[in-house]
Amino acid sequence: MKRRELITLLGGAAAAWPRAVSAQQPQRVRRVGVLMNLGESDPESRARVAVLRETLEKFGWAVGRDLAIDYRWGLGDLDIERTRAAAADLVRSAPDAILVTGGPALTPLQQATRTIPIVFMTVSEPVALGFVASLAPPGGNITGFTNIEPTFGAKWLELLKEMARVTRFAVMFNPDTSTIGARISQSAGTAAQKFAVELVDAQVRQPADIETTIAMLAREQRGGLIVAPDGFTQNHRKLVLDLAVRHQVPAIYAYRYVAADGGLMSYGADILNQYRQAATYVDRILRGEKPADLPVQQPVKFELVINMKTAKALGLTVPLTLQVVADEIIE
Repeated sequence: MKRRELITLLGGAAAAWPRAVSAQQPQRVRRVGVLMNLGESDPESRARVAVLRETLEKFGWAVGRDLAIDYRWGLGDLDIERTRAAAADLVRSAPDAILVTGGPALTPLQQATRTIPIVFMTVSEPVALGFVASLAPPGGNITGFTNIEPTFGAKWLELLKEMARVTRFAVMFNPDTSTIGARISQSAGTAAQKFAVELVDAQVRQPADIETTIAMLAREQRGGLIVAPDGFTQNHRKLVLDLAVRHQVPAIYAYRYVAADGGLMSYGADILNQYRQAATYVDRILRGEKPADLPVQQPVKFELVINMKTAKALGLTVPLTLQVVADEIIE
């Protein structure tokens, strides 16, 4: 090859390099906002974050490469104005999708945006509460996964009475952070007549109310406690667990992780599995599907978990009938 032809060839190749490099555009980073109802340092929060990230990674997403997740923590223990502020802040950041736990945090999100896709978890009766038009299809920009129904109040009472033969009981919930606590209490109260037990009021709005309620039950012969699931009671579950053991009050909870933390027993849906399912919906939304076309899903399996160590500390002998049907026995 002649020298002039070589220079021309090299010059043409060099001129093409910038065009080739510029054609390799950086991969778009998709953004997901998450509103948690537990604190950032809560072990259950860490477990949920891990499940969420692991599931999204299985679908090919990687935080720091093509995915960013922006968290807001502990909303279940905040007043409504701070919850609204957190929801509005997430909406202003314009994420591609939002995950939210619980109805109290979903309400301000629904008010703040009708366009950003929202996937909820642990929300009861989303149709009755006006979050979706129907379970299938939900319509609008919201879909997700339900956890319990008000009728659980009766089931929890049945299990609690079988475990401890209670004659008086309370349903503990914060009316400011629970969208279903009152109806659970009503359900349990109706069943109380069948089981010949008495329901006493136990609405709590601050930690001191929790201590007052449990101390009151301790003074009653064969008092028992149903802890309805809401952000307030979950964020203060250590206080509830410690007081229940100290005052020898048997209690039942909605979620396995509370029994694992020292609760006597729990019966409810697998929350970590809901986070796995929610991650599949986020993946589908990030790839172009619309929440309006993704049906709201209800749990098909509920777990009964019994903590034998706590039963012993309360002086209870777990009936064989419960041991046989339990999904998990924590020794």
